[in-house]
Amino acid sequence: MNLAANSAPDQAAPPGDANGAHGANGANGASGTNGARRPAAVHLLLFAAARVAAGTATERVCAGTVGEVLAEARLRYGGQFAAVLDGSRVWVNGEPAPLDRALLDGDEVAVLPPVSGGASGMAPVTVVS
Repeated sequence: MNLAANSAPDQAAPPGDANGAHGANGANGASGTNGARRPAAVHLLLFAAARVAAGTATERVCAGTVGEVLAEARLRYGGQFAAVLDGSRVWVNGEPAPLDRALLDGDEVAVLPPVSGGASGMAPVTVVS
């Protein structure tokens, strides 16, 4: 997947949260005493070619990170979707997101494939003014 433009700047953890965005006992809670978070229930939003390949515009997915959401989507929707995903950008709640971004319940994970660039075999367009 093309994540070159998905690298979000490092964000400081909130005061008192030495474990990153959600911490061991953050909004996602913890499972047991090892500090592992339970998966979040998130909304996967699919646009353009990703929507066509998956056959749906939205899906509910339970996952702890963006990478886990995308792995689940690849399993659900198959090879054609995976091919679209490889060239797509991924955003969480309107911001570019890396694969290791932790998720909270209700987050929106959007898959944004390229939507311009033309198609092969098309005649060039001449603009007449």
